[in-house]
Amino acid sequence: MKELVRCRPCGYVMEADKLGDVCPACGLPRKVFEPYRERVSANRLLVLSFDLHPIVIHLSQAFVIAIPVLAILKNFFSEFQPDMVQHVLIFSVFLFPFTLVFAIITGIIDGLTRFKTLKTPLLRVKIIFSIIILTLSIGMFFIGPRENYYWITIILSVLSLGAGVQLGLWGKKLINVILPGTYPQKKASKDKKTAEEEAKPAAE
Repeated sequence: MKELVRCRPCGYVMEADKLGDVCPACGLPRKVFEPYRERVSANRLLVLSFDLHPIVIHLSQAFVIAIPVLAILKNFFSEFQPDMVQHVLIFSVFLFPFTLVFAIITGIIDGLTRFKTLKTPLLRVKIIFSIIILTLSIGMFFIGPRENYYWITIILSVLSLGAGVQLGLWGKKLINVILPGTYPQKKASKDKKTAEEEAKPAAE
């Protein structure tokens, strides 16, 4: 296994033989790096290295943004390439629920790999919101292609976009989290103990 090092200020992990004069992430000099030991099994790291969930999520995000834009163009700017907008809208509405199904499946795999459970509070909320978006997308699947239903499509797609944005914000907080943890915070614990010892005489 290759030797790893970790930047103490920003937490960036990389192979030791690829470290240059500065940290690639934060730009601080190489002296801030320390030896790092990966505590996650090779099998779990292999699954996560494929980045299946982030890739599929980007596909569904493209549709969740495109559909309301296309529906608004069709409804309010009917003279702007009407045939092309109509065809792209129908295509997007048709594929959207399928991308969400793949996103949910890869999200479950990702959650089980990272946290070994799907019962954490944040993962439960993400699953609920994912089901909501999937339900909205199925509604658009049957309504979107029909004439004179663009207002309903706009409403459903805007609701999907709002839920998708919230999911993205939660996902951003979880993207670098993995159990049992990748870095033992010994230094932080020691600093905390020192701070408590210094604060004790002051309190007395």
